[in-house]
Amino acid sequence: MKDAMWIYAFILLLSEAWSMNTVTRYVDFNQGSDANLPCSNKKWNETIFVIWNIHSKYKKCRISLNNDGQSQDLCNDSKSLRNTSSAQSYLHIPNFSEDDVGLYKCEWVYKGGTENYDIHVGIKVQPSISSWLEPRDNKMVAVCRAEGGKPAANISWSHMGNSSVEEIQLDSYGFFTVESRLEITEGMDTENLSCVVSHPFWPEKQTSKPNSFKRGNVSLLYVPAVGVILVFLAGFLCFARKKLMLRRSQQSDTSPSKSAPTEDVEEVEPYASYVQRVNSIYNSSADLFT
Repeated sequence: MKDAMWIYAFILLLSEAWSMNTVTRYVDFNQGSDANLPCSNKKWNETIFVIWNIHSKYKKCRISLNNDGQSQDLCNDSKSLRNTSSAQSYLHIPNFSEDDVGLYKCEWVYKGGTENYDIHVGIKVQPSISSWLEPRDNKMVAVCRAEGGKPAANISWSHMGNSSVEEIQLDSYGFFTVESRLEITEGMDTENLSCVVSHPFWPEKQTSKPNSFKRGNVSLLYVPAVGVILVFLAGFLCFARKKLMLRRSQQSDTSPSKSAPTEDVEEVEPYASYVQRVNSIYNSSADLFT
């Protein structure tokens, strides 16, 4: 019974010593980059062995290496232990992705003792930037959006004004969308207007000029103009049709009526004179015999 109590006390003291000596760190890597994760700053010639227990998003695995060159890799996902030029060991993670996010527990045993680290590894994902102009409440508004980033981006404007972050959305995958709006006031220099987006993924700030209308808003803006043009064309066609019909009606009213051809009259008159002469001769002959 006493032996069991001593064993329990030893385990309790060992766990407390572990928790007291464990160092917690937080680090983020860019998506798609080759991540190098150090554990201890001890030189490799002082090291006896190092063990990485990895609790990533989808699996748990272990990678270890001792000073005799014996290694164990239960992850089988291209992670590897390497040394720097100054003989310091680190964990190499190629093409860092969401699958590599998690808790990395490192146990470093060297000739003078043991070091333990809990490293929380996150990811930085660059957002896609877009900007445009749109009408809102009878005013023109410039909109800037940083979509799909991790963590959330920060947006500012090159011109001071009534700007505000309308919404910050978080999707089910942990990605953020930030949108900022700036009211275009009278006299504002829109030619040089731009939004400035900062994010941990980029070493420098990114800019975007909202000098065009969003496709959906453009169609809405042109609907009244298209309606006016259609009405004008319909009125013009109606007027042209009525004018054409009136011209045809006037032409039908002023056309001359058909008259008898004069040739028939000319043909009849010589015949009538001939008959008249014959009759006169006949009459004069009759008078002689009476």
